Amino acid sequence: MKIICPYCTSINNVPKKEEYKKVNCGKCKKSLLESKAINIKSEFIDKILSNSDIPVILDFWAPWCQPCQKMKPVFEEVARDFALKALFGKVNAQDEQFLGTRFKIKSIPTLVVFKNGKEVKRISGAMDDEQLTSFVNQFINK
Repeated sequence: MKIICPYCTSINNVPKKEEYKKVNCGKCKKSLLESKAINIKSEFIDKILSNSDIPVILDFWAPWCQPCQKMKPVFEEVARDFALKALFGKVNAQDEQFLGTRFKIKSIPTLVVFKNGKEVKRISGAMDDEQLTSFVNQFINK
């Protein structure tokens, strides 16, 4: 399966297994098992969406938004729990206004889920870790 490295955004081909002991990026050599949310920029959004065989969860947020700030550590924490199962990305809607317009973001925070490059779900409003985990689990192929 194709996995985007959360550190250097290179595309990695990883065999699909139930469990992994070690998986490193072919380019930057960092562990793909230590997942983190990627800061998404408009110049590489299409590369990520079209080359990820796992669901992509985008969080549209802004630095002045209190609910967004409250959700930020939750999003980062939950991202670590879904290594090689889902890719988490943060889109600063203030800096990346083109992406906010492109994806018709009307309020923040808004989470948009993509599978196979297509939007499959969106939800607005802050979530706690339990709510976010439950939300993401809907899109994981078991």
